[in-house]
Amino acid sequence: MKTIIRKIDNLYSDHKFIEEAAGILQRGGLVAFPTETVYGLGANGLSAEACRKIYEAKGRPGDNPLILHIGDIEGLYEIAEEITPTAKKIIDKFWPGPLTMIFKKRPCVPDNVTGGLDTVGVRFPSNEIARELIRLAKVPVAAPSANSSGKPSPTRASHVQFDLDGKIDMILDGGAADFGLESTIVDATGGKAVILRPGAVTKEMLEGLLGYAEIDPAVLKKPDKNIIPKAPGMKYTHYSPKASVILVKGEMGKVVEEINRRAKEKQRDGLKIGVLATDETKALYKADIVLSAGSRNDEVSIGANLFKILRKFDYLDADIVFSEVFSEKGEGLAIMNRLKKAAGYNYIEV
Repeated sequence: MKTIIRKIDNLYSDHKFIEEAAGILQRGGLVAFPTETVYGLGANGLSAEACRKIYEAKGRPGDNPLILHIGDIEGLYEIAEEITPTAKKIIDKFWPGPLTMIFKKRPCVPDNVTGGLDTVGVRFPSNEIARELIRLAKVPVAAPSANSSGKPSPTRASHVQFDLDGKIDMILDGGAADFGLESTIVDATGGKAVILRPGAVTKEMLEGLLGYAEIDPAVLKKPDKNIIPKAPGMKYTHYSPKASVILVKGEMGKVVEEINRRAKEKQRDGLKIGVLATDETKALYKADIVLSAGSRNDEVSIGANLFKILRKFDYLDADIVFSEVFSEKGEGLAIMNRLKKAAGYNYIEV
């Protein structure tokens, strides 16, 4: 299969490319497209056969649910059986945007979208290209991240091409994603707001709206192979570059000292060592590759850069990557959730 790549510089002058992509979705094909979070790999979300192709192209486990994307709020009522008052309050505040909500599904939603569950994740993206594509396709679009399963999520069309070229029909190149981390996932089917995956819509934001918000215990610990995942990413360790990632936690001066010591040891063994640092510390490290994710004073930029940086270690052939850790408040919770999974929960405390 030859993968077509279409650059969207302007929603109106390049509209024909979005129309072309919508036609591919209607015919059961796969299209990668930009959202404000990461690039998604889209298929007709009401076609079990089209959704099967997503799992095949990504090498994705069949029990890892997909998210259905809608182009307008009316689309929600076609696929969701029940919308609780709590869910309504959340979506009125945060949609369109980087938030996925869990709902009881209608029978029209195929079982392979939901991993066999009776619930479905739904997102109303704010990215204009994504919304226009869904509107023209005239179906909800199932779209996990457009990467090979287990690898860092793509924040640019080039990342998608690196992983999936020749496996999918088209890539719509709409530039870099704004947030760079997948959407927050919230389950309010039981009346309470429970975070199943942290993201740009933070626990603190939900608490400001509702007065409370819970975090599912599975978010905070190493995935259990026996867990039945309620949402994408709950069961599996992923976001990993080819290199082994090791998180180093402690007082910053000691962290720098420990990483430099271990880097020197591993370099003696002939290994190429990378360090995921910040603007404040990058000059302190002595490794083969030192990359900054941004300033510690700007969590949003760190989140936006994280997957790009993890992929860059691959491009530069790092064998081991030592990473600093971050606060788990605000968007830091989402950053650390992804870093822990990338590292397989491999920590050094100093």
